[in-house]
Amino acid sequence: MASIFSKIINGEIPCYKVAETKDFIAFLDVNPNAMGHTLCVPKIEVDKLFDLDEVTYTGLMEFSRNVGIAIRKALPCKRVGMSVIGLEVPHVHVHLIPLNSMDDARFINKVKLTDEEFRAIAKSISDRL
Repeated sequence: MASIFSKIINGEIPCYKVAETKDFIAFLDVNPNAMGHTLCVPKIEVDKLFDLDEVTYTGLMEFSRNVGIAIRKALPCKRVGMSVIGLEVPHVHVHLIPLNSMDDARFINKVKLTDEEFRAIAKSISDRL
């Protein structure tokens, strides 16, 4: 069964897309820790980060770096944190989270945003890529 991320990649589920290449996609997390919390996902469905082949792994890190730099330019934050946990969806994904405090990285407090806010944030990040 396809993961929710594969369904997003295939256009079966909408997302707030930030960036896309032939091999990767970045979109806003709909249950964000902070404004601009973005997920970077390889288009190939692999469950665990270290099961990715080396080319895809390094490509995902390069793609995530570029998106992280755009996030830092688009949103006020002290830094952009990166986290790979992989327990909630069985499809490799990198969390890029604008951080102003350690609480932003803890996946405890969530930010509620409107559709318009999500769209504006996605466009702001995308425009800086």
